[in-house]
Amino acid sequence: MQEQRSPAFWLLAAFFALFVLFMYGPMLVIVVLSFQGPEGGLTFPMRGVSLHWFYKLAEGLGVVDIGAALKRSLGLGLAVMALTVVLSVLAGLAFRKKLAGGNALFFIVVASLIMPSIIVSLGIGLEFRLLDTGIKAALETLGMQTTLEGYGTSLGLFTSALGAHLTWTLPFGLLIMFAIFNRFNPAYEEAARDLGATPWQAFSQVVLPLIAPSVVGIGMFGFTLSWDEIARTSQAIGDVNTLPLELQGLTTTVTTPSIYALGTVTMVVSFLVMGLAVGLSSLLARRQRAKHTP
Repeated sequence: MQEQRSPAFWLLAAFFALFVLFMYGPMLVIVVLSFQGPEGGLTFPMRGVSLHWFYKLAEGLGVVDIGAALKRSLGLGLAVMALTVVLSVLAGLAFRKKLAGGNALFFIVVASLIMPSIIVSLGIGLEFRLLDTGIKAALETLGMQTTLEGYGTSLGLFTSALGAHLTWTLPFGLLIMFAIFNRFNPAYEEAARDLGATPWQAFSQVVLPLIAPSVVGIGMFGFTLSWDEIARTSQAIGDVNTLPLELQGLTTTVTTPSIYALGTVTMVVSFLVMGLAVGLSSLLARRQRAKHTP
């Protein structure tokens, strides 16, 4: 006999369905409206179905160079991903032992999660402007007039913006590494050392393969958090914009479905990265299980 569902089950199921609709409904609407015909507008009902607005997006949206903004966001996201993975793994390894001042260091790193993003961005932007003032004063004192005239600002994509994004991604990476090493069995590493492996060999051939799927997850977090970040970038990027900043600016000037086409493209990139990360993580996990299957 089939078990009858209680009224509470259906109530919670309806609540969950509404929650999913609230979360993903807006994205679905944007994707659908981006495939309208040439006469389409920003609201329903749809007027035809075509790729017209994607072609318009490829041609450019006014003075905004979408291709350049896309490349900047991809470059920044990849840099943030790489640094987040490396620094998080190194920090996770370091925190396996008792560190002097380790608790204070941990709370300093995690504190950036509770700080308002715009405040972090303003603070980083101010720091780099003060750095500019110091550099210009030093160049003037040293009489390096030619260098001073050619100097612009230290604010940039891979300086201040990179630092701003790392204040957002590193705490997540560190927390994930803590969870990973919390359930990591050190006996594997000790066995490798007993067999004569060097510290590097024990890490590269034993520890890293075991934690590799989770490390891929950290990389995915690093890229996706950087890819759509606006607040921490706004005051710390200098005179260029990432794709999310361009998209935010276009919402007040573009009145055609091409803005939805741009949103669809950015969404597809995010899902591709997540799909690659999940696929690679699953592949590494299967390979690891295959090695230990007799």
